[in-house]
Amino acid sequence: MIKEKKRLLEICVDSVSNALIAEEAGVQRIEFCANPLEGGTTPSMAQIQTARKHLHIPLYVLIRPRGGDFLYNDLEFEIMKSDIHFCGQTGCDGVVTGMLRANGTVDIKRCYDLVEIARQYKMGVTFHRAFDRSNHLFLAMEAAIDLGYERILTSGGCNTAIEGADVIRQLIERADNRIVIMPGSGVTPENVAELILKTKLTELHGTFRSQAESKMQYRNTKLNRQEEYHLLQTDTEKIKRVLKHLNNQ
Repeated sequence: MIKEKKRLLEICVDSVSNALIAEEAGVQRIEFCANPLEGGTTPSMAQIQTARKHLHIPLYVLIRPRGGDFLYNDLEFEIMKSDIHFCGQTGCDGVVTGMLRANGTVDIKRCYDLVEIARQYKMGVTFHRAFDRSNHLFLAMEAAIDLGYERILTSGGCNTAIEGADVIRQLIERADNRIVIMPGSGVTPENVAELILKTKLTELHGTFRSQAESKMQYRNTKLNRQEEYHLLQTDTEKIKRVLKHLNNQ
């Protein structure tokens, strides 16, 4: 009897400290970004270098020069190419990227250029949730396959992966092992079992963070932004609960 391959958990983090917490908790791959409240942007060179120095699991870096849409101008495209070169030279395992045209189709030419740069350094490439903003998910998947992406991060075109579970399952079936379809967005320890059953996923993406209290002793209570004294930190217990579901189902 052939043993079923273990499901893989990827965690999105916005700091080296959170990446190390995730690795210690048993996560198999890191997606590294900055500015998660904007949907994620490319972290600084120093952050990338430090993460690569300390992590022992695969490190994929988000290549996104700004928040907002996924229609980039020539200057932004040049920045993206330079960032991929830097990631390759730093020894990253992969990058996470994607570009659309104004009509909602995948920007084939520019995405091809980004994938080719990554290949120069033998890096893998994930197509990120620009996929969910495309005008036809199944055609976008075929484009990603033809371009050489190894996986697609998607919520099935919905706000959360649970809402898009039926579409995700259809994408996985249509992909037929030609590309990995990795559900993400709104995944929690409470709904992961349902998501596994509905989609038959092999890889899963999430953040799994909790609010941690700042260690600052002095606090200026005259300022409105008291949320600065609360930090979002990767939650080891949440990760372990998710891994238990991934490994047992």
